[in-house]
Amino acid sequence: MGDLPSTPTGATRALVRIDAQTWELPVTYREGMRVPGRVFIGERLLRDLEDDQALEQVANVAFLPGIVGYSLAMPDIHWGYGFPIGGVAATRVTDGVVSPGGVGFDINCGVRLVRTSLSEEDVRPRLSDLVAKLYRNVPSGIGSEGMIRLSGRDADDVMRTGARWAVNRGYGVAEDLEVTEEQGCMEGADPSAVGERPRKRGAEQIGTLGSGNHFLEVEAVDEVFDAAAAVAMGITGPGQVVVMFHCGSRGFGHQICEDYVRLISGILHRYRISLPDRQLACAPIESPEGRDYLEAMRCAANFAWANRQAILHATRQSFEQVFRSAWRNLGMHQVYDVSHNMAKIEKHDVDGQATLLCVHRKGATRAFPPGHPDLPERYRTIGQPVLIPGDMGRYSYVCVGGPDALRKSWGSACHGAGRVQSRAAAKRTLQGRDIRAELAERGIVAMARGWASLAEEATEAYKDVEEVVDVCVGAGLVRKVARLRPMGVVKG
Repeated sequence: MGDLPSTPTGATRALVRIDAQTWELPVTYREGMRVPGRVFIGERLLRDLEDDQALEQVANVAFLPGIVGYSLAMPDIHWGYGFPIGGVAATRVTDGVVSPGGVGFDINCGVRLVRTSLSEEDVRPRLSDLVAKLYRNVPSGIGSEGMIRLSGRDADDVMRTGARWAVNRGYGVAEDLEVTEEQGCMEGADPSAVGERPRKRGAEQIGTLGSGNHFLEVEAVDEVFDAAAAVAMGITGPGQVVVMFHCGSRGFGHQICEDYVRLISGILHRYRISLPDRQLACAPIESPEGRDYLEAMRCAANFAWANRQAILHATRQSFEQVFRSAWRNLGMHQVYDVSHNMAKIEKHDVDGQATLLCVHRKGATRAFPPGHPDLPERYRTIGQPVLIPGDMGRYSYVCVGGPDALRKSWGSACHGAGRVQSRAAAKRTLQGRDIRAELAERGIVAMARGWASLAEEATEAYKDVEEVVDVCVGAGLVRKVARLRPMGVVKG
């Protein structure tokens, strides 16, 4: 439907517009691409990529053996390790590969949303105390350590059972598992595939937030777009207070990724795999190395769910301490926990045939539509909740899987706003500004370890999440349910 005019880089110049939200990088763009690239993005957001190598990474991913359909990218796309962040690729299990770079270092980073029966009027007078209590009870920052210590046997149990391990020890209730992706546990995790270094790094990190773009926010419902879906989630209307937090598998998952990138990079020649970027190092899914990586990745995924479950417990305790009431009386029920940075074996329609695929979602979430059998019963009629955080100064969105997600993106959608500035660039451009005071002027109470933690995550460093979500809505990947605005922010 026409080429994009006046764009300076090779990849953007080669893009062909398919419709208002979809652009294609033809398979002829670079010799060796097995499938075309497809990017869900608007024209203005596309301009943010002119100085970014993310589109070249979309082309690189198209070289993967066994890839089917397209090398996909969501509107929050930006440069990452191997895959772009916001990248999605599906490979056939029978003759395809799994790539740790298509999952990322923070395996099963994810977002959890908790509703409350409190209103903004209830919380405002105690907001500073609440944020301080959350900051104290949920350790954050690089190398942060929690109150839970894992012995060798406990560590194996966490790897095998995930969030269930935490619930069985009193850090939550069974209903939390019902509204967690995969019920908080991926089958097929094998602790024997995990080395000693990940175990050491993760031993004291259950119940910790970490650093970077990880956060814990107290938010207020700003607007409801789909009343029926909102009611199904326990979202009652504007002014209701909710809690959203974002974190993953911490040093445990990071070390697993590092270990397997090193291992798999050394055996590419064995499988005669040629790649344009060694960061895409991959192994056949049914090879010993491919199976071992997936087993270890699932261990990290389960660690992340146990971590978020422990954080939920500490969050409930914080509210109880500030409001002097049991969490059930405060209506603190989990809405959903959705993952990104995962590779999952799923069955999808490929050219009219049900085919087993390994779907890599790197900075992208599942977005299954209504009726999908993998959805919790309570959400079967509305679709999978898709939680899309923005930056700490604007908005976040609650959506559900859209009608075209399975057909267009293997049931995937964006995972957030997406960066437009690196952390270093954000700190340079914001030098001399009091980010905490600027947030306070907007009614947002923020706590972090220091100025740099806030500057790296300032509004200016991110795309406008509303634009990103609108692209996914226009493409039929999600439907909007509610918009949330931050009141209190805890950063690493």
